[in-house]
Amino acid sequence: MTEIRRFAPVALLLASSVALSGCGWKDSKMNPWNWFSQEEVTTLAPKEGYPEIANDPRELVATVTKLEIKRTQGGAIVAATGMPPTQGWWGADLLAENDGSPVDGVMTYRFVAAWPNPGSPAGQRISTPESREITAAAFINNVKLAQVKKVVVIGAGNQRAVSR
Repeated sequence: MTEIRRFAPVALLLASSVALSGCGWKDSKMNPWNWFSQEEVTTLAPKEGYPEIANDPRELVATVTKLEIKRTQGGAIVAATGMPPTQGWWGADLLAENDGSPVDGVMTYRFVAAWPNPGSPAGQRISTPESREITAAAFINNVKLAQVKKVVVIGAGNQRAVSR
C-alpha cells in the first residue's frame, strides 16, 4: 500500500506533463488557445459588384410645407414635411446636393419620394392634406454644421430655407 502511494504522485506528474505538452505547441489542437483562432471573413457583396444606379426614379415632392432644424449633441437634424399630389407616396428622402458639402455656407437638399403604383387605390385618392403629408430627415454632423449658415430644401413647386 505504501508503494502505491509513492508511485501515485509520479504517475500523476507524468500524465499531466504528457497532457500539457500538447498545449505548449503553437499549432497543436490540444492547446485550448488555438481552438477558435481560425477566423474566416466573407462578404455578402456580389462577386461582380453592385449595379450602379445612375438615375434615382423618385421625383421631387410637389410642395415643401414645413422645415425644421433641431440641434443634437453631435450636430443637427434637418426635418422636412412635404405634400404630394395624392396619397401613397413612399420612400421619402432628403438628398444632399454637392456631395453633402455646403457651398458658400448653404447646404441644399432635394426632397424626393417614390410615386405610388399607377392605378392603385392609394395613388388615386386625394383625401385630406394631413393624410398626404410625408416627412424626411437628414443629419448634419458638427464639423459640417460649423460651415453652414443656411439650409435649403427644394421641392417641385417651392423651396424652404432656414438661416442662422
